[in-house]
Amino acid sequence: MKVTIVGAGAVGASCAEYIAIKNFASDVVLVDIKEGVAEGKAMDLMQCASLNGFDTRISGATNDYSKTAGSHIVVITSGIPRKPGMTREELIGINAGIVKSVTASLLEHSPEAIVIVVSNPMDTMTYLVHKTSGLPKNRIIGMGGALDSARFRYRLAEALGAPISDVDGMVIGGHSDTGMVPLTRHATRNSVKVSEFLSEQRLQEVEEATKVGGATLTKLLGTSAWYAPGAAVSALVQAIACDQKKLFPCSAMLNGEYGLEDLCIGVPVILGRNGIERIVEVDLNADEKAKMKDSAEGVSKTNALLEL
Repeated sequence: MKVTIVGAGAVGASCAEYIAIKNFASDVVLVDIKEGVAEGKAMDLMQCASLNGFDTRISGATNDYSKTAGSHIVVITSGIPRKPGMTREELIGINAGIVKSVTASLLEHSPEAIVIVVSNPMDTMTYLVHKTSGLPKNRIIGMGGALDSARFRYRLAEALGAPISDVDGMVIGGHSDTGMVPLTRHATRNSVKVSEFLSEQRLQEVEEATKVGGATLTKLLGTSAWYAPGAAVSALVQAIACDQKKLFPCSAMLNGEYGLEDLCIGVPVILGRNGIERIVEVDLNADEKAKMKDSAEGVSKTNALLEL
């Protein structure tokens, strides 16, 4: 199993590290436009192999996509990172050109690959790949919901004073500060609804903290986060590579599901060897449906800025 990650920055390198440590891939290729960066990070990671007990081969290449040939899964993290005060939507002009070019180069050498999009604004970049690549919808996946849900569970566990392994919860909708729809009503602690433990006010605080999870870290770090995004990507890659049939919220192309058409947005999906094996339609109440509709409208407005 060969995995390519385009963009050897903090997110891409973290993703490569987590995939290697899990030891399910034979090869991981890092590609970057900056001379020597991918090669250097690959070498650094390979010098961890004996210490961390993995046999995955990690290699790097500077803008040479021939090294990615035969990849089963490709991950696109490339693009400029979000800076303090910058919204994901403001990134669209620059990152759209990068993602379109990278996708074409990857598919030239790995036409059967499954594509995971991380670049922001993620839902719109996922939509761009759908519109320009010609790939079937099951082979294009946006990462955002898996990360947002991890942040949701972190905030829930914090509020509950519980270990995160006790907590289950999911975020659907757009991968943006205003577009996320944390499904608080469905969240549980060992199958018991979290509303049995937390007040409505505290749950609202959890929801709001989840929505600004990325912006909070950007303010603290001065750039986008990388550990949790890298871990989220590696979990999706493993689910596909190992045909795990796991359920994750991911940005998927909708054609009627949730009453939405021609739109990529975060919804629960089953991931396996074919990529998205099934879109799962969760029963939403009137409030959740309204929030999902508002989120979809926001994503559509950003999509309208694309030059297709």
